[in-house]
Amino acid sequence: MSRADVLCARLAEVRRRVAAACEGCGREPGSVRLVAVSKFHPASDIAALVACGQREFGESYLQEALAKQDELVGQDVLWHYVGALQTKKAKDVVGRFGLVHSVDSEKLARELAKRAIAARLLQPVLIEVNLGDEEQKAGVDEADLSALAELVVSLNKGGCGLDLRGLMCLPPMFDAPEEARPYFEHLRELRDELSASLGLPLPELSMGMTGDFEAAIEEGATIIRVGTSIFGPRPPKA
Repeated sequence: MSRADVLCARLAEVRRRVAAACEGCGREPGSVRLVAVSKFHPASDIAALVACGQREFGESYLQEALAKQDELVGQDVLWHYVGALQTKKAKDVVGRFGLVHSVDSEKLARELAKRAIAARLLQPVLIEVNLGDEEQKAGVDEADLSALAELVVSLNKGGCGLDLRGLMCLPPMFDAPEEARPYFEHLRELRDELSASLGLPLPELSMGMTGDFEAAIEEGATIIRVGTSIFGPRPPKA
């Protein structure tokens, strides 16, 4: 099989698993968006998957992502920025990504908003929450989530700035998917509480990856981020 055939077969299997997970918990498969996490994989892999009907792709390293975007100009791709984001790089993210998953500080939120307002556009974002209190991971502490969400909502100026769409989490790594389930459940609860307190719909929950996305779907994920099950093991970062 060619590389393209392998990718398309893996994509079909992931979609089958998504549909089965949705059926098992009474959800419509269309309620879950599959983001193929393509970091470290070439633009040719993305093009092959676009030809198989996959549209949404996630990247974590800005320079790599922008190079792929330039190479794939004209392709029907909706880009997601799913990695930790430095404030100084906000200017290169705004308007280039359909959704930024990793807003985790006031400083970053203000810089993204400033760039979006200057460009006269509305940048959809998620707030990343560090539910595992892991120092090595990005994400706002749960105790600071409400204040950050209120700030992000305030940074919508006349239809320009930031558009808060929901929450994202990257739970601790576990051998068994069921061990991640409480984190997914808790993120959904935080989202629901935040939506009620803000008086705003927050439709998106970005949670679940290759090893645990079925559990995430059962707990309400609307976006899952799947890399290895589609692309195979990641090559070493250059």
